[in-house]
Amino acid sequence: MSETFDIYTLLFLVLAVVIFLRLRSVLGRRTGNERPPYDPYSREEGEAGARQRPGDDNVVNLPRGEAASRQGPVTIFEDSPEDRIRDFCPKGGPVADGLLKIAREDSMFDPKQFLSGAKTAYEMIVTAFAEGNKRTLKQLLSREVYDRFVAAIDEREARDEVVESEFIGINKADIIEAELKEKTARITVKFVSQIITAIRNRKGDLIEGDPNHVRDVTDIWTFAREVTSRDPNWKLIATEVAN
Repeated sequence: MSETFDIYTLLFLVLAVVIFLRLRSVLGRRTGNERPPYDPYSREEGEAGARQRPGDDNVVNLPRGEAASRQGPVTIFEDSPEDRIRDFCPKGGPVADGLLKIAREDSMFDPKQFLSGAKTAYEMIVTAFAEGNKRTLKQLLSREVYDRFVAAIDEREARDEVVESEFIGINKADIIEAELKEKTARITVKFVSQIITAIRNRKGDLIEGDPNHVRDVTDIWTFAREVTSRDPNWKLIATEVAN
């Protein structure tokens, strides 16, 4: 019985040594020269940050701040400002000239992306105003425009009026003016949208609008941004109702 025990013990020892050697050959040994785990905040790849990734042929990703990250990724375009504006305004003209001046000063500016963001901002602002959402409005409006919007909301609430609103959609949005003055970019957009609006008093009686009627609305809004600012967000600085 002792001999049997010794034989099995020896077999297990040999098997253990074989397994150890195989694992060592697969996993390798620590030599003290191993590359540390990837650190996105390291100086090499964090602060330098603008390294191009495979497949990013036209843009270079940049590190973002908290305020900027809410608006999506910021990019610097490798194609020239002239190419970007020419693709957007192939016929040129005053608008194209203004956009070109902005693009030359702001490497992150692209008119197509701006217009897409302006549409999103338009819907958010219209909806927030109807709901009396001052927090959202404060993030998207200049101080002057915010004060006017808040005053209108406060007056509405003082009269115990409730707005029922449904944003149907934007039929058309066009950049009609663009300029750069003292490092401040200003772009004016004409929005043609469809909205359902009705205002009721505290008793629920309809006093204005029609909850069953889709109304065509044309707004002319101007957005602004300091091109030298690290904050990529544009803010609404002026409004005009065309109808």
